Amino acid sequence: MTKPTGDSKTKTYVRFDIVQRIQHITFLISFTLLGFTGLIQKYALASISVFFFDMLGGIEIARIIHHTSAIVMMVVSVFHVLEVLYRVFVLRTPISMIPWISDAKHIYDDILYYLGYRKHKAYYGHYSYAEKMEYLALIWGTVVMGLTGFMMWNPISTLRFLPGEAVPAAKAAHGGEAVLAVLAIIIWHFYHVHIKQLNKSMFTGTLSREEMEHEHPAELAMMDAGEHSKPIPEEVLRKRQMIYAPVAIAILAVFSYGFYFFVGYETTAVTTLPVGVTVQVYVPQTPTSTPTSSPTAEATPTKIASSTPSSAGAAVTDVPAASAVTWDATIGPLFKQKCLMCHGATASGGLGLSTYADAMKGGASGVVFTSGDSANSLMIVKFESGKHPFATLSPEELIQIKAWIDSGLPEK
Repeated sequence: MTKPTGDSKTKTYVRFDIVQRIQHITFLISFTLLGFTGLIQKYALASISVFFFDMLGGIEIARIIHHTSAIVMMVVSVFHVLEVLYRVFVLRTPISMIPWISDAKHIYDDILYYLGYRKHKAYYGHYSYAEKMEYLALIWGTVVMGLTGFMMWNPISTLRFLPGEAVPAAKAAHGGEAVLAVLAIIIWHFYHVHIKQLNKSMFTGTLSREEMEHEHPAELAMMDAGEHSKPIPEEVLRKRQMIYAPVAIAILAVFSYGFYFFVGYETTAVTTLPVGVTVQVYVPQTPTSTPTSSPTAEATPTKIASSTPSSAGAAVTDVPAASAVTWDATIGPLFKQKCLMCHGATASGGLGLSTYADAMKGGASGVVFTSGDSANSLMIVKFESGKHPFATLSPEELIQIKAWIDSGLPEK
């Protein structure tokens, strides 16, 4: 309940205590970081997103900020649940953020006011119907973002219980809800609270009498009539706290396990590879030798320099012969394992990699494989420049794809 302080002329009303204000500011910071880092990942190929990735130091840094902000928001949400339960069951504070029948009447009164049939708006209590609906939208958005975020953070675990379409659906819902939430905050909340009315109570904690008369006249009338909540006897308060404490500890334990499960249960292969050194793979063409009766030496794989030193001191790695790399034998199965989550049925960016024919069509940016020229193939360029936001290919797999492209993109 809002409490008055000061004399009748300078009287202010405490609307939010320090605990509520800290929650709001922490939630505001985490939400802002989530919105910023989330939207540039959703539109990762946009030029402005690339600019911000470069400014942050890469998409991996953006992911770290995004995940850290998500954890902070979850912690604040759990604390809010515990705090609300304490206020309701221990302090017996009225549940003022849930819509009641009186809110329907307030909506009706406001419609009449906007149509010119009333001289004043509805008399709101501690919260108006608009604030209540925004609060419910916040709860809904937090639940949706948490569930879909878990599915995207732990896709393998998700697909053990749900069909393959669940992860792309979660990605679509997560991104759509993010856009909706950011627009709602900018267009609705920020404008109506901080621009139109310049309500600073969430930062200062108080409202003046004039602001109370304008925004919460029904609550002000109750306080003027002396209808304040009476102090709780110490014995009663202590008894309620003793009942509340084990319940709060149990809730905190459940959520703590949930956080651990959410963050550390699964380590996926969705990482961005660092930009490596481009080396030319040279496979010499030699004439076919004439069979003889004498024994011949066994063929050995071609070697190229790599960053891992061998026992003899030279850095080498195995490179497949170009003629052995085909779509059916190597590239198709590789894409099926690593790329179809985004480039399967959903065909992200218009590029499908389910079949050889789809791969040859390319995507919205054009053909991605240039036969005989891996250095200028769009896919290789994006991977090696770090512009592919969800790169999952190892350096060895990238070498296989280059060899396939340079050998003319054989299908079989």
